[in-house]
Amino acid sequence: MGYTVLPMQLQEYGPRDGLEGPFRYPSGRVLYYDPAEGQYWDPRTDFYLSNDEASEVTSAVFDRLRK
Repeated sequence: MGYTVLPMQLQEYGPRDGLEGPFRYPSGRVLYYDPAEGQYWDPRTDFYLSNDEASEVTSAVFDRLRK
């Protein structure tokens, strides 16, 4: 899976216990993956993404790589 971790991002979105990430996507969204829940979590909304929404966000990485 493709993602970028930027120094600025680490200050704003640091590591969180029990979560993987932060992962920054081309759309600018920053997400964490919760392996216990099996879902992506958005720290700005404090909600888990639906499977469809997570697929849309993460597939954008592969769309950019294909171009």
